Amino acid sequence: MEMSGGNLGGTGGIQASLGGRYALALFELAEQGRSIDTVEASLLAVRDALAQSAEFRDLTTSPVVARGAAVKAVLAVADQLGVDATTRNFLGVLAENRRLGQLSQIIRAFRQLASRHRGETTAEVTSAHPLTDDQVAALKQQLRQRVGRDVSVDLSVDPALLGGLVVRIGSQMIDSSIRTRLNALASAMKG
Repeated sequence: MEMSGGNLGGTGGIQASLGGRYALALFELAEQGRSIDTVEASLLAVRDALAQSAEFRDLTTSPVVARGAAVKAVLAVADQLGVDATTRNFLGVLAENRRLGQLSQIIRAFRQLASRHRGETTAEVTSAHPLTDDQVAALKQQLRQRVGRDVSVDLSVDPALLGGLVVRIGSQMIDSSIRTRLNALASAMKG
């Protein structure tokens, strides 16, 4: 099934941003190399490294890191993470073009493209605490029943929610967070 940027249905929103254009370019490379799942797994490893390492995050966002140093450092991190060759080369290009600051956006857009390619819907799920594998499986099942197709989840944690979940599927948002409930209660009490 050949999909190129011109006929990949529904990518208008993704292509509109710079990060989206980079993600689409990476997706097309991964598709040609039949390595979409491999590249996605590598990008998830990079995303986790960004979340866990302040040094790596600083490397990707600091304007004072020289271009050559950024390329060397990001390739060293890629080797340490064991990412595939396509993702490694892509990270080098981002560093060379001073676009590492777009990395989180690129990863999110790539995952959306990969999900669409597999016929899935992507749900962005924010929870107050990390979800267990069982909780994620139960959530996927509930979302599958709600939207009528497989759903991949992009998980993030926001302790400010206090509890509950915020789930966004496209433009639809399901907010069961305790913070939102408390705000609604406070508004109702003000009358």
